[in-house]
Amino acid sequence: MEQHEGPQHAAPQHGGTQAGSDGAGYAGTLDLGGELADQLRWHWENQARPRLEGLTDEEYFWEPVADCWSVRPRGTGSAPVQAGHGDFTIDFGFPEPVPPPVTTIAWRIGHLLVGVLGVRNAAHFGGPPVNYEDFAYPGTAAEALGLLDEYYAIGAVSAMDEAALAARWEQQSGTGPMPR
Repeated sequence: MEQHEGPQHAAPQHGGTQAGSDGAGYAGTLDLGGELADQLRWHWENQARPRLEGLTDEEYFWEPVADCWSVRPRGTGSAPVQAGHGDFTIDFGFPEPVPPPVTTIAWRIGHLLVGVLGVRNAAHFGGPPVNYEDFAYPGTAAEALGLLDEYYAIGAVSAMDEAALAARWEQQSGTGPMPR
């Protein structure tokens, strides 16, 4: 197994003013949308996305043990629930079996596309509504990675000014004003 010893590139440098010990110094001096986008971009480009580069269809669908949950051609799965719209479906079960099944890379990317990035893009950035039942799951690694790149919403974050970020925070968090 390959060992990763941390980032190969320096973390992004930000132009904001450092807060003093009293917590003052950030308000009005920091481009929050830009700072957040820089962090998201750096982690995506230097940590997450490079590890998926060159993913083959064989690796995407590989099942290391029997009875894995995966993304499969419609009508070929054996899981209790086979959700999706189009030629491919994703395996599920409600309630989740104990112990839960091992999942393939295809299943995990499908979960990221719908349950993580898709749902959050819709809730926080005005993206289209997404759900497991109606999603058209990609049938190749290249298609999946293309969607993953598309759904990773760095542009939506960087386009938001401080007031828009604060409004989204308050709307979504239910915890009151955004911390400063």
